[in-house]
Amino acid sequence: MTIRVLIADDQELVRTGFRMILDAQEDMEVVATAGNGAEAVEHARRLRPDVCLLDIRMPKLDGLEVTRLLAGPGVADPLRVVIVTTFDLDEYVYGALRAGATGFLLKDSGPALLIEAIRAAAAGDALVSPSVTVRLLEQLAHPRVGAGRPLADPLTERELDVVRLVARGRTNQEVAAELFVSLSTVKTHLGSIQAKLGARNRVEIAAWAWESGVVS
Repeated sequence: MTIRVLIADDQELVRTGFRMILDAQEDMEVVATAGNGAEAVEHARRLRPDVCLLDIRMPKLDGLEVTRLLAGPGVADPLRVVIVTTFDLDEYVYGALRAGATGFLLKDSGPALLIEAIRAAAAGDALVSPSVTVRLLEQLAHPRVGAGRPLADPLTERELDVVRLVARGRTNQEVAAELFVSLSTVKTHLGSIQAKLGARNRVEIAAWAWESGVVS
């Protein structure tokens, strides 16, 4: 299957560089590029790419607003968004993940991690730059007030096992291998977990796990 990608960045050199990297992959195709957020939203809604690769700082609409419009709460059929930026700021990381992004990379992460993040997003997994992940998890490891409130429909022990592995960055395949279950079983558990938590993606599942003290 070919992964169809939209690239949005206000720097033409960056767009060109990313396009060259992705088009060189046998399983990827860049279907459109955009130089500002408004163009990104228009192209994304019209073309429905498998993954949207967005910069944070763009004219007209920034990457966070574009993410909310394409993948945020209330979006009936959300797209998968990976944020790629030079700005390693906590408010951007939290803003992007809360807005619905399934990945967050720094532009100096290198081509290999960029490709890995796009493949992960297309598969329904999430990838965050390692340097960002460490700091993010340190922050989430401190439970917020009310984060540990009992759920109306509590998670089962097996669902909690899945949550703990997701919170530690395991992919669906790795979760299946560690729990000795099938990939389809993992996906069924994740669907149930998302419904119970009201989470839109596995990033929000991981955030809930760290904030509520399920993992530490």
